[in-house]
Amino acid sequence: MDSLGITLAIKTLQAIAFVCDILTFPVYVLFQRPWRVRSLSRRVKAIVVNVEYDNEKELNIDVDGDKISNGDHFLLKQLRNSKVLFTYIIGICVKRYANKKCLGTRQIKAEEDEVQANGRIFKKYVMGDYMWKTFAEVDMLATNFGKGVRELGNKPKENIVIFAETRAEWMIAAQGLFKQSIPVVTIYATLGDDAIIHSINETEVATVITIKTVIYIEDQLKKLDNSGYKGDVEIIPFNSVLKLGSESKISNCMPLPNDVAIIMYTSGSTGVPKGVIIVHSNLVATLKAFSNAVTIRDDDCLIAFLPLAHVFELLVESVCLCMGVSIGYSTPLTMIDSSSKIKKGTKGDASVLRPTCMTSVPLILDRISKGIQEKVSKGSSITKALFKFSYDYKTMWTRRGYSTPLVDKIVFGKIRQMLGGRIRLVISGGAPLSPDTHEQINNCLCINIIQGYGLTETTSCATIMDRFDMSVGRVGGPATVCDIKLVNWEEGHYRITDKPYPRGEIVVGGDCISVGYYKLPDKTKDEFFEADGKRWFKTGDICEIHGDGVVKIIDRKKDLVKLQAGEYVSLGKVETELKTCPIVDNVCIYGDSSKQYCVALVVPNQTQLNDLATKHGIANKSFDELCSLPKMEKAVLKELLIMERNVNWKNSKYRRL
Repeated sequence: MDSLGITLAIKTLQAIAFVCDILTFPVYVLFQRPWRVRSLSRRVKAIVVNVEYDNEKELNIDVDGDKISNGDHFLLKQLRNSKVLFTYIIGICVKRYANKKCLGTRQIKAEEDEVQANGRIFKKYVMGDYMWKTFAEVDMLATNFGKGVRELGNKPKENIVIFAETRAEWMIAAQGLFKQSIPVVTIYATLGDDAIIHSINETEVATVITIKTVIYIEDQLKKLDNSGYKGDVEIIPFNSVLKLGSESKISNCMPLPNDVAIIMYTSGSTGVPKGVIIVHSNLVATLKAFSNAVTIRDDDCLIAFLPLAHVFELLVESVCLCMGVSIGYSTPLTMIDSSSKIKKGTKGDASVLRPTCMTSVPLILDRISKGIQEKVSKGSSITKALFKFSYDYKTMWTRRGYSTPLVDKIVFGKIRQMLGGRIRLVISGGAPLSPDTHEQINNCLCINIIQGYGLTETTSCATIMDRFDMSVGRVGGPATVCDIKLVNWEEGHYRITDKPYPRGEIVVGGDCISVGYYKLPDKTKDEFFEADGKRWFKTGDICEIHGDGVVKIIDRKKDLVKLQAGEYVSLGKVETELKTCPIVDNVCIYGDSSKQYCVALVVPNQTQLNDLATKHGIANKSFDELCSLPKMEKAVLKELLIMERNVNWKNSKYRRL
């Protein structure tokens, strides 16, 4: 179809849609009540409780408690006192949901070679169904694991490292150790050898789940080759520890609220990773905050793939355990039908599990967004025009407070099937999410993204979006268990007296605040303090507070670089914008105060780079060859400059403060 035909087709569709809108408008108004949707979205989420106008240095905001309500779930009754034991709450949930599916692991039947079109061979999984353990079984296994570790000689209060990818055994081990008052040391599997060694040595662990005892989780297909280990290192299978615990006479040693639950090591992006000490009362405080903010149902199912060594994923999964939500474990390599380890003709984890909820980070959502764009771009001209019309149509009505069920089913239904077809809620954390990505994912997957903000030091809790908030690019108001304090940062020219919104460094205070850094008293003293009967943490993040009490992250102290001409540049914000460009898979921005410009190191998307090369008459070149061609460098730079003009970068605060 030529361009004239496409234009006529779209005009006809617009006319039909206009007539249908007029005829159905009274019905939609009556049943959807958009005025209520808009009112709930605009309602005040937090209130200012104190401003120190005398020195104009601080502004404190707090949750408007009357605006927060999430029903009367039985868990909330147990959380009236935020000091109640985490293990006690889990115990109650086990009794309530004893025979319900709790933790699920996908069966791997075989690993086979798959020959690609270019002749290369990749290893692919042939996978079966999910194998489930009930809440009662998980509780029994956790109890047995904790007792088994005690039988191996590990005493209460003695640290143990869990060094593993996200899986059911990780959570079982953690819950078992909590029952024995054994602190869990969590280490990212991607930290690197030096950081891992530092974390293990600093916490003086005797068991890794490495030093004296290694408890390893068995692979479904391969047996462990334990040759090459020192003779004095005991290597024990996970299931053997469970068996040892099942025969043990040792009783559980339940922790107290102020006992250490986790020593969680940060990613170490700014140096040697720090161990953040999180006590049991910190965990319970965040459980309460998450339970207040997010509507979770008993029949929900969570697909879990983010690192459990990250406090965000650990707390979300803990909320699910408390709410009776089934958790199915996955990996980025097996999540969707087109994932790299899925054999052709085999369904990905999401298609089999059909989850209703998932956690994510902006990087994953950016990739999903780009995947949608890529799929649409490969369609015909009429397909692309129809998609654009449908997207714009839905965006217009959504912003007015209406839902579009027919468009969702006819146009976006196939896109929803990518994640199983039932996803209704995505909780995003770890970094600010681009407004464009936020809106596109909401529209195309017909879901509600709840964005939050928190740090390891705040047990992943600081702000959470209100579930009725239709805005994008913001991280919500303060959680119900903490307060937010805004403090001037003079060097960066951020002040609470700024107009139209007060700006400054975020300081978080409340029951969710960590007791400090492990074996780093000076660092703890620098970043934590006591005031107003609360413990506070200086985040280093810069935000502005909008009129409805919602926080928008706008900068980070460590991200700001002052260039040679005295111009401040926010590296993180530049990275966030560049990542929205389809040609960019990942990017790192570097700035030096002795230079006039920043440098961007871009990892291009292979498919987009090949398409761009074809447009420029370049064919039969490998990915590496394309990356080294000066002509392609100029072409990619042109794409980035086009994106820059689209977001009006030069007139934004991204370039100059």
